[in-house]
Amino acid sequence: MDEGNTVSFELEEVICKDIYDTLKEVSLALEERGYNSVNQIVGYLLSGDLGYISSYKESRNKISKLDRNKIIELMYKEYMK
Repeated sequence: MDEGNTVSFELEEVICKDIYDTLKEVSLALEERGYNSVNQIVGYLLSGDLGYISSYKESRNKISKLDRNKIIELMYKEYMK
């Protein structure tokens, strides 16, 4: 990296990428365990109950670090595009 150049990141983009990457990892882990990842993640988002998310591959820990409201907001924005 050239130290003479300033690199700027938009916080919103970083947050969105983190959410996307985490949801992708959690979804794949749930499917590996034989779960319907859509049903499990939606169940978690609606109820807040982490019991919907398996602890396999640290999925429960990863998704619990995200703001559920921010996930829903991001999903809505993507849906409305």
